[in-house]
Amino acid sequence: MRKYLILSLAFFIATIVFGQEEKEENKFVDNTFSGTRTVIGQAVDIAPNGEMHMDIQHHFGPVNSGFYDLFGFDQAATRLGVHYSFNDWLAVGIGRTTIEKTWDGFLKVRILRQKTDGKMPVSLTYFGNIGINSLKWQDNTRTNYFSSRLSYTNQLIIARNFGERFSMQIVPTIIHRNLVEREIDDNDVFTLGGAASVKLSKVIYLNLEYHYILSEQTAKDFDNSLSLGIDIKTAGHIFQFFLTNSQGIIEQHFIPATKGKWTNGDIHIGFNIVRSFTIKQKDYF
Repeated sequence: MRKYLILSLAFFIATIVFGQEEKEENKFVDNTFSGTRTVIGQAVDIAPNGEMHMDIQHHFGPVNSGFYDLFGFDQAATRLGVHYSFNDWLAVGIGRTTIEKTWDGFLKVRILRQKTDGKMPVSLTYFGNIGINSLKWQDNTRTNYFSSRLSYTNQLIIARNFGERFSMQIVPTIIHRNLVEREIDDNDVFTLGGAASVKLSKVIYLNLEYHYILSEQTAKDFDNSLSLGIDIKTAGHIFQFFLTNSQGIIEQHFIPATKGKWTNGDIHIGFNIVRSFTIKQKDYF
């Protein structure tokens, strides 16, 4: 009899403890956006704990290049990348893009998570990366420093989910480039980005993304990045198809250096394919 009482008591305590843990976990808002990117920029979300994502990103040339270039399909920029989430708050990734043969490494750190009970109304994530231009030096007669190849991005991503159908985020950004082409160019470029997502069905999302350049000189020379995309989310994959005026793929290339204008037909067709792999299984009782 005593044995059954002890087992019953242990089961009761376990039910309370693990039920409370499940209740606490369910308080967090998951999947503010369909994936870790809104369109071409970063979303507030990171990959789930123990998941590795392989990214294939492709931006064609402008459609107004005409039939000779097959409306941009002869000109393309590509990035291959991979990132891994070590836990629920830290993801680290690397990648390589064809533009300037740039290698990049990044980390995303989840600082705050929105809760369903309203006690935490927003999610907050830090994103930072470093880019390394690996092109051969054009002038070998002068002293070329490795530091001149480096550029950096720092972002705070502040987002809120407004129910099952709609999410928004704002993204204050600073990009630093160690080397710029002209003395009057900004080494530090400040921008304010934003994105919104509407869930059209269980697997289809409509996304809009915009980055406004605040730095005066850069705003004179380049245009603001504007992208519109559709996401299709399936088991193990996310397919993103979009139109954008930016051919650049990493933040250092598309946020401060977009040359295209939508009004001139400088529209690039692009897609992202994200494949997820579960590397570390969660622990269960």
